[in-house]
Amino acid sequence: MLQLARWKFVVVILAAVLGLLFAMPNLLTREQRDALPGWLPHNALNLGLDLRGGSYLLLEADVDALKVQRIANLAEDVETTLNRIDVAHDRPVRGAMGVTVRITNPSQYDRALTELRGLVRPDPNNPGQTNFTVRAQDGGVVSLGFTEAQFAREASDAVARSLEVVRRRLDATGTNEINPVRQGADRIVVTAPGVSDPAEMERLIGQTARLTFHEVDDSDRIVEALQSGRPPYGWMVVTDQDGQPRLLRERPLLTGDMLTNSSVAYDQNNQPAVGLQFNGEGARIFGDYTTRNVGRSFAILLDGEIVSLANIREPIPGGNGQISGVGGIDRATEMVTLLNAGALPVELTVEERRVVGAELGADAVRGGAIATAVAFVLVLAFMIVTYGFLFGGISVVALLVNGVLIIAAMSMIQASLSLPGIAGLILTLAMAVDANVIIYERMRDEARAGKSAVLAMDAGFARAWVTIVDANLTTLIAAWIMFFFGSGPVQGFAWTLSIGVITSVFTAVMISQILLGIWVRVARPKTLPIV
Repeated sequence: MLQLARWKFVVVILAAVLGLLFAMPNLLTREQRDALPGWLPHNALNLGLDLRGGSYLLLEADVDALKVQRIANLAEDVETTLNRIDVAHDRPVRGAMGVTVRITNPSQYDRALTELRGLVRPDPNNPGQTNFTVRAQDGGVVSLGFTEAQFAREASDAVARSLEVVRRRLDATGTNEINPVRQGADRIVVTAPGVSDPAEMERLIGQTARLTFHEVDDSDRIVEALQSGRPPYGWMVVTDQDGQPRLLRERPLLTGDMLTNSSVAYDQNNQPAVGLQFNGEGARIFGDYTTRNVGRSFAILLDGEIVSLANIREPIPGGNGQISGVGGIDRATEMVTLLNAGALPVELTVEERRVVGAELGADAVRGGAIATAVAFVLVLAFMIVTYGFLFGGISVVALLVNGVLIIAAMSMIQASLSLPGIAGLILTLAMAVDANVIIYERMRDEARAGKSAVLAMDAGFARAWVTIVDANLTTLIAAWIMFFFGSGPVQGFAWTLSIGVITSVFTAVMISQILLGIWVRVARPKTLPIV
């Protein structure tokens, strides 16, 4: 075990050099890091919100609204299907878990049931399951319903997609240290180190950015709808930009999901506009609709508000469109950012907002640095008092290299260091010498059993290895459990602890073994100085 194999020298020296290179940027200012040659590492540690200061947002997804929309779409599908086959029926009734409809002509009941069952589709995410169920009931009633499990799956998928949309929106701002993460079933936490005013970020995230194209009824039915206070089934009344009520079909013709790209453009009056490019399906639907409805109007809605109302003068087969009258260039640019990032599949509301001042972060950094220094000095004193300057000093050298490797690894992968991360770092420093303690105590036992210094040292490394691996493996498993099932500060603690466990085993065994091996070759001791 104490043979100084060449590969061990190479591995240790390579690890030390790479550790110093990747840790070095943390000692430089941003300007100095930018001036480094391209082949040198430039990344430094990212300080978390509690160390650097910044903004914190807790967002909650409105999954109940998603359920209401899902049931509304099903009701319209039922209405459209029964009208298509000319079946006499009452207006579909929306319930908490689905839709019911009564077929008023008993002779048409079986045909209606067959057609409605044709709406059922396999659930692509759950083999063997369907998107909803259809059941026949007494009195000519057909029930189409969802289960709580289906709603839960759809809600979970919507929150996951919302997380990606939020990440794309924030990435477009160029602030790559903003980190949105999911918390629980329906919440998203956004931490933004260095962002002292969360208002702009909150406004960007909070917009659903759901772009929809709707058929407009240009007839006098809008007057009837306003007088009765109840629009025709499947239609809705929306006020346009001039304050005039418009009758729009509730189910959109096209949605922003069919966009491939949007860009800032200028309309025929040289005013800022938003250019749209649809995918193949969207281009086909848009082309067919404009071909069939020349002379009629259609409305473009963003988050339920009319942003453009256009008259179809000629067919538009190319899949290109434009939203005019959006306001200034800043608003057009913001709309492009939102549309290219995608619409939020579910509305997000801000449940909690918090701002951590830079002064508080600086105090936390100072406190963490003091705590780390005190922990290191106490560990150093314990090892030297217990095992002497030689063996204790070797363990301290291994501890220093371990600290450099931890900082280097976290800088390389751009991990964020937070207060819980500092706690994990301090715990790692204490645990790092644990392997040395196990090895040294085993050496003592072997020497007291009558073995020579060299054989006792060799046995100390050989027989302590299994214990070291077992102890650190259990710690690593616990850290991984905390990382995968925890969130925020818990993950920061687990991440730092995991890196520290791996580097501490390497330094405690490899570096200590090489340094002690060199000492044995030079001093040729007869007894161990720690017995």
